[in-house]
Amino acid sequence: MSTPRPRGVAELEELDAVFGALAHRTRRAILSVLHAHDGELTSGAIAQRFDCSWPTTTRHLHQLEEAGLVEVTLRGRERIYRLNTERLRTLPSQWLDRFTQTDRPPA
Repeated sequence: MSTPRPRGVAELEELDAVFGALAHRTRRAILSVLHAHDGELTSGAIAQRFDCSWPTTTRHLHQLEEAGLVEVTLRGRERIYRLNTERLRTLPSQWLDRFTQTDRPPA
């Protein structure tokens, strides 16, 4: 039986996954393409828009899925990728908000 991780560690791991996914230009472009197409496309439609090989594209899509930035559903044999705008909007902004709140008196 494993011991639960402290809440702060879990939050940092979640942030690492999101910021790691956002760190690559192609993954940011995939998110932009999804956004431009009402937040949903098949994996094949996404792959057609990039010069990457199919294995590279699927790795990018998998990393976005692991970070929770896209959700995947199966429709027949097609994988449909849907943008998770809520996670994309809230998680990074919650972290950045920590640095805009000042609880300390000026030096």
